[in-house]
Amino acid sequence: MTIEVLTKRADFLAANKGLRNARPGFVLLTRPNQGQGKRFGITVTKKVGNAVVRNRMKRRFRELLRDALPAEGLPDHDHVLVGRAGGITRDFQRMRGELTEVLARAAEGKGDRPRRSRGPQR
Repeated sequence: MTIEVLTKRADFLAANKGLRNARPGFVLLTRPNQGQGKRFGITVTKKVGNAVVRNRMKRRFRELLRDALPAEGLPDHDHVLVGRAGGITRDFQRMRGELTEVLARAAEGKGDRPRRSRGPQR
């Protein structure tokens, strides 16, 4: 079974409306995708670092997801990993354990408390 990669901005924005589970190195967003299989996306903003740092982080996340999603991923869901500043120096095995933990929480339908609104968006 192949796991598809999210490429469309609309898919990333839709995932942002789903469950959110945050850890020091990353945030996992999950959302049902109407039977399109397991899909994943990775995003790392410029706040995290320069291009070299962001690309290294994306490579680490890709490897984490390739290892975890086939067995632990939610069927017919989109999984989006959002990089955080702590993700580049965090131990890989620790992040793998945290990913297993948040995938289990998402499978139970549990997420972090909703964030407060930051007021009107520009």
